[in-house]
Amino acid sequence: MKLSTSRLAAFSSALLLEGALAATSGNFDVLTINVAGLPAILNDNGVPGDKAANAAAMGAKFSEYGIDVVQLQEDFNYHAHIYRTNTHPHRTATSGGVPFGSGLNTVSYLPWVDFRRIKWNKCSDASQSDCLTPKGFTFMRVAISSDSSTAAYVDFYNLHADAGVEPGDLTARNDNVKQVVDYIATWSKGNAVVVAGDFNSRYTRTGDTGIRDLLASENPSGPRLKDAWVELLYNNVIPQSPSSCGNPAANDLCEIVDKVFYRASPLLNLQATDVRYDTLRFLQADGNILTDHNPVLVNYTWSSGASLRQSSLFGGPHGTWFSDVPVLAGTNKPKTATITFRGGSRLDSVGLTLTDGTIFAHGGTGGSVVSLALGATEYWTQAELCSGQRNGQTRNFYIRAVTSSGRSLTAGSATSSCQTFTAPSGWEIVGFVGQEGSEVDQLAFVYAPR
Repeated sequence: MKLSTSRLAAFSSALLLEGALAATSGNFDVLTINVAGLPAILNDNGVPGDKAANAAAMGAKFSEYGIDVVQLQEDFNYHAHIYRTNTHPHRTATSGGVPFGSGLNTVSYLPWVDFRRIKWNKCSDASQSDCLTPKGFTFMRVAISSDSSTAAYVDFYNLHADAGVEPGDLTARNDNVKQVVDYIATWSKGNAVVVAGDFNSRYTRTGDTGIRDLLASENPSGPRLKDAWVELLYNNVIPQSPSSCGNPAANDLCEIVDKVFYRASPLLNLQATDVRYDTLRFLQADGNILTDHNPVLVNYTWSSGASLRQSSLFGGPHGTWFSDVPVLAGTNKPKTATITFRGGSRLDSVGLTLTDGTIFAHGGTGGSVVSLALGATEYWTQAELCSGQRNGQTRNFYIRAVTSSGRSLTAGSATSSCQTFTAPSGWEIVGFVGQEGSEVDQLAFVYAPR
């Protein structure tokens, strides 16, 4: 089969990323689509034709169009048919059909380093059977450039909120969105974010306050979330009375319940350049719709930060997320003055002190302390990490810091699984991001210009 230009480009991009592409700018696209995968006996979704055949057609089209990341909702009992015809190299494993799974899945040309499913705290059966399945949202940290020394990540969220318009539905749905807001504040601190899915919400619906709260949510390290549809089609002003869409939508100005929000970070400039309802590319051969939702496609351009960048992540996705980025973003020309580690049989903690007195420390209190004070014209330019297994989880066992003067500092115990991280020319290591517990589970280095 001949590949389309976009699909060939996506395959090439994926292969380059797997080979550690050192990209500092680029573009990617995201599609969110509710695939109407409830068993036909429960809900035909008003879609003509056979559900299995429609699912297979959608899976093939995701690949044919070379879409980088596709977020699926209601991917329940026809999931196998989507994956049978789809060729994206990175795909989440299903959590099951009704009533066991959440219906949330992702297919992607871009790899991720962490993935998890989170169930809603509240659901409502006031007008729909939303408590029938463990609906909620998923989180994944996607590598859009994965060179070891200069990497770029975007945290992707995929959600399916409570449906209906009864008071109980509105309460549950607004709590759903608040749960995502709270999760972002903890797990995406300092990071770029894309939130996509079936929100079951409209700006014109009086009780749907959750999506407005999402736009208003604070981000101490950079810009707030934007709705790509509001930004690009309504000049960042929430429309007062957009019409509801048909299916297929007559135009992109009408409003649907499927939405895509995003934000940049000090590490990554991110800008939506195009948003559209993509229904006309997702039709059956006879022209009928494949699903009862209009898919939403958003294109983005990205570039690495001008004042802060990071290395790739190393270790295991365990423990609690931390990020020095919010503090560093408010620091003028940060410079490392002292490097401090703790270690014994494994790496217990990493830390440093900036010349302005700011102290960063992550991990536990075990092991022995080692420290290295840097000279006025000396910089931390390189690091080596080694990982191993502890209680069935991957952790960092060893670190070696090397300065511009050739001096070094080590802690922990080296293993056979190691990687070296080198600051870009003219940059230095000034902080960390990663996950911590009593030791250092996952780690990356934050760079700033000298």
